Amino acid sequence: MNYILQTLENFKLNTEKEEFQIVAENIEKGVVFKGTNLWILVFAIFIASLGLNVNSTAVIIGAMLVSPLMGPIMGLGFGMAINDLALLKKSMFNYLFAAGVSLTTSTIYFLLSPINDAHSEILARTSPNIYDVLIAFFGGLAGILATSSKQKGNVIPGVAIATALMPPLCTAGYGLATAKFSFFFGAFYLFLINTVFIAFATLLTARFLKFPFKHLPHKKDEQKAQKIVWVIVTLTLLPSIYFGVDIVLQNKFMRRVNLFIEHEAVFPNDYLLTKVIDAKKKKIILTYGGALIEEDEINALKEKLPGYELEGTKLEIRQGFAYLTEAKTKESEHLAQLSLTLAEKENQIKLLSSKLDSLSLQKELTNQIFKELKTQNESLESFLLQEAISSTDSTQTNIWVSILHSTKNIPQKDKAKIEKWLKVRTNKDNLYIYFKEGI
Repeated sequence: MNYILQTLENFKLNTEKEEFQIVAENIEKGVVFKGTNLWILVFAIFIASLGLNVNSTAVIIGAMLVSPLMGPIMGLGFGMAINDLALLKKSMFNYLFAAGVSLTTSTIYFLLSPINDAHSEILARTSPNIYDVLIAFFGGLAGILATSSKQKGNVIPGVAIATALMPPLCTAGYGLATAKFSFFFGAFYLFLINTVFIAFATLLTARFLKFPFKHLPHKKDEQKAQKIVWVIVTLTLLPSIYFGVDIVLQNKFMRRVNLFIEHEAVFPNDYLLTKVIDAKKKKIILTYGGALIEEDEINALKEKLPGYELEGTKLEIRQGFAYLTEAKTKESEHLAQLSLTLAEKENQIKLLSSKLDSLSLQKELTNQIFKELKTQNESLESFLLQEAISSTDSTQTNIWVSILHSTKNIPQKDKAKIEKWLKVRTNKDNLYIYFKEGI
């Protein structure tokens, strides 16, 4: 029993609790943005924007360590916790000022940057959900506990990394600079989530630690202030719950689809080249190479979807390179097919010389186009031009496919120019062009 009581004593905070005046002074010092603090914020925004631009996680983490944005957010929560209106107003002013400076700085950077591709580090901050709420809340709890303790350690830098205040602001600036407003609203909502729940965690912890409370002149004002806090928290929380549920449902859909593909979408003479799963539209596109898949096989596969709770899911089978399959009918059908094949071979012999000439011309054309493309972009390493067949449930279409391999990333507008030039040069409107970048 004594051992249990001693263990429970380890969870008490009062023994390491810092004096209220020291805690209040430390929080108030971190609230103001001027001079050195302001310039550090600007430089941190540039570092984070560069990290997002080049898709470098290490650089983004460095920016979060440098950033002083936690100060006014904790000031907001602490001011509400002890009813310090002066601290609350000062924190709110500096918070809005810092957010405005950060947003302006990142927007200017992305307007000037020649790289405008949305990498994974940017995309990761455009779809906030309930899990971001939990990260911000527990991060805020850790932050205020460290500030209120005599043993501060290195918690604050860790909280800055976990709650990720800088990257959402930079992503919002990217959205403004590139007119991708869905990016702006998604990233700014994530920043708002972090702000509200770090401040809310600070408020709850400060109340739990029973720091001195400044009563407002009228009790109704205190009740009104508390209602405002809960309304803000609720309005911020509800959309994140919706997005969180949506992510869970999408993950369930992805798991069911992958199980379906693994166990059912297997054909003996075919290889699955690519799979595209759109959880929002409930659509699956499977592309196979090998023997031609018969229509009845495709229909049989579709009938198995409900067995994996995939009712209403659209399945599309594409066959990029389909070869003639062996006959699956009776012996008479084999003979009929053989006769037809022999007749076709006679025609093929007559056309063989012309086809060889055509292949030779195609080879020369491909080499010539590659040389011409090389003059436009020296980073191109290889070029492929190939005729292929695109199949759907009802039709098959002859198309041309081109793959350009570049050792460097090609800007989007240069890609557009190359695509336009290549279609004119080859005189093929049904040309599909793909870029493979990197070594």
